[in-house]
Amino acid sequence: MAQWLSLYLVGCHDPPVLAPTWAIHVYTHREVHGTVGSQVTLACSFWSSEWISDDISITWLFQPESGKDTISIFHFVKGQPYVDEVGAFKNRMEWVGDPHRKDGSIIIRNLDYTDNGTFTCDVKNPPDIGGKSSQVTLYVFEKVPTRYGVVLGAVIGGVLGLVIIVVVIGYLIRYCWLRRQATLQRQLSAMEKGKLQRSAKDSSKRGRQPPVLYAMLDHSRSTKSASEKKSKGGLGESRKDKK
Repeated sequence: MAQWLSLYLVGCHDPPVLAPTWAIHVYTHREVHGTVGSQVTLACSFWSSEWISDDISITWLFQPESGKDTISIFHFVKGQPYVDEVGAFKNRMEWVGDPHRKDGSIIIRNLDYTDNGTFTCDVKNPPDIGGKSSQVTLYVFEKVPTRYGVVLGAVIGGVLGLVIIVVVIGYLIRYCWLRRQATLQRQLSAMEKGKLQRSAKDSSKRGRQPPVLYAMLDHSRSTKSASEKKSKGGLGESRKDKK
């Protein structure tokens, strides 16, 4: 009994096994382009293994392009958004996210060159508080430049279009050539058929000529024999007259 009790006491002092935790994942674009006076949306989405709790917090930080210090410009805590009302983004920022849809996006209006820099989105959803934040770089231009991907896509599209045109032209040329060959073949076949028909007619005419020749020969022979008989009859009568 004492042995079982000692084993029970040892088991009670074993360290508890903790459930595994998953790191929260935050996603933003790499970079966003805007023009002076326009507005941009800084999109931020996240994935958490836990249900969205009432203690979820979303924070946006900003580091200017020409500075080293990072400042906090937005907070979402206890279901309430808190926008910067004293800094460089005063009256220019709007909360458009929805934590229940795992969206922590904000909008910045009336862009200026001083807005160039790196924005960081950080999300905590207790007890899921691990993981890394995500950064997006904002570039403000007087005129939005054409992106390299757009140029490359246009070039690839133009090349593909040219290839399609060449293939279609080649197909049409081949189709016309085959049609021409078929027409010539039909014409040659018709000519050969005509030649055969003419040769058949000529052979039939040649087969009909010998009877005509034979009839002419028979007629000439009969005429010749008749003339010979007449000549013989005339000679006999002349002889009788002489006697």
